[in-house]
Amino acid sequence: MGSPQAGERPPVGPETAPSGTTSAPPPEAPASDPPLSRGEARNAAARAELVPLREGERPTAVTVGAIVALILGLSTLVLYAAGTGLRGGGTPARVQVAFQSGIMLVMAYGMWRARYWAVLGMEALLGLVIVVFSLSAMFAENLRAVLVAAAIVLPTGTLFWYLVKGMARIQMPRRP
Repeated sequence: MGSPQAGERPPVGPETAPSGTTSAPPPEAPASDPPLSRGEARNAAARAELVPLREGERPTAVTVGAIVALILGLSTLVLYAAGTGLRGGGTPARVQVAFQSGIMLVMAYGMWRARYWAVLGMEALLGLVIVVFSLSAMFAENLRAVLVAAAIVLPTGTLFWYLVKGMARIQMPRRP
């Protein structure tokens, strides 16, 4: 082994120690948790700021979502009972109306009771609505269609955003 060339690292290991001795491995650091990344640190700080729900309490966004789900479920039933037809003519099947309104009414009940599954279901529905109407705005042929899509996407996106925060409080474990 000669001296290292320019740009090369000098050899390290037992062969570089004086003859007859070997270098001891460096002492291991005590086992501790690895440092948190910036994102994990922000998440931990956000979790620490969450206040658990009191008994019977529900976040405002969840209450708004429950009212929206109730209105959608009841309006489906009322419009069907009033004989409102479809755009192409005819009326929707009873099973379809029962399924759609039933889902919305069950979701409204679950959200009113601050159930995680109901909020998650509402977020899935809102996410689907956001995607569908955003895509329809991209392919809109006139300004009216873009405005209708925006009038649906903006409040739906806002409710979605606040439901995420509300859902975090719902799933929080109870503090002793």
